[in-house]
Amino acid sequence: MTDFLGLELDHPVVNGSGTFDAIAARRAFGDALLERFPFSAFVSKTITREPRAGNPPPRLWETPAGLINSIGLPNKGLHGYLEHDLPDLARLPVPLITNVMGSTAAEVIELVEAVGARDEVSAIELNVSCPNVKTGLDIGSDPASLAAFMREVRPHAAKPLIVKLTPNTADVAAVAEAAEAEGADAVSLINTLRAMALTASGEPWLGGRTGGLSGPAVFAVALAQVAAVARRVSVPIVGMGGIRSGSHARNMLDAGATLVAVGTETFREPLAGARIAAELRETPANSAQPVA
Repeated sequence: MTDFLGLELDHPVVNGSGTFDAIAARRAFGDALLERFPFSAFVSKTITREPRAGNPPPRLWETPAGLINSIGLPNKGLHGYLEHDLPDLARLPVPLITNVMGSTAAEVIELVEAVGARDEVSAIELNVSCPNVKTGLDIGSDPASLAAFMREVRPHAAKPLIVKLTPNTADVAAVAEAAEAEGADAVSLINTLRAMALTASGEPWLGGRTGGLSGPAVFAVALAQVAAVARRVSVPIVGMGGIRSGSHARNMLDAGATLVAVGTETFREPLAGARIAAELRETPANSAQPVA
């Protein structure tokens, strides 16, 4: 068992926000999904105050060792999430963490108040780090801006608050310290690295021009940033970025993470979370070999 923010989880493997559609999977696999659910907690895709269509296509570009996405956070908005998605997600056999994002502090306050009022939600993840959208707030890369933002938002969050950090900053550990100082109960990292793909004519391939790079290519970066943050904060850390195996997960835990999140690997293997959790049980602490 793994304790995380007062939640007793069966193992330390969760999903990265937006990388596993539990509602669609339930439609496809029925109750078999509930019996073999691959994660110990479920993190929703990001929800915003108003519905979003997301970025124009094309939205994905495969790299030799990863994936660039420019999805742009499509979602039904707060009302649609509470009315349509939350009842389905509440049927999952694991705790639910709802990820939210807003373009102003007032929007985020509305989101955390509405989500936090629901018994179905165990914790809230605050996304200040998505490279695929313009929010009007460049807070995730600047400690002072994030601290000021947290001072406004934290008093309105009735549930544990996880702050999802951006890797696209000069000092991610300083940003993590600011989040902790202003009441973050945990931090999660890394989100995707800002990236671009070009056509043969030199034009951006993705409809959003740039996107976020994930997958094996970012694992070493993620490991370094999690280790740097772990040296500077005492709150739990959810480590993610290119995790594909139990050895990757063990490396991340040894670097200082409390939980690990699996994302891109689930596109290739939907039950990767369960496999990685099983491999992790066979890999004792401080025994994993360095992995590429």
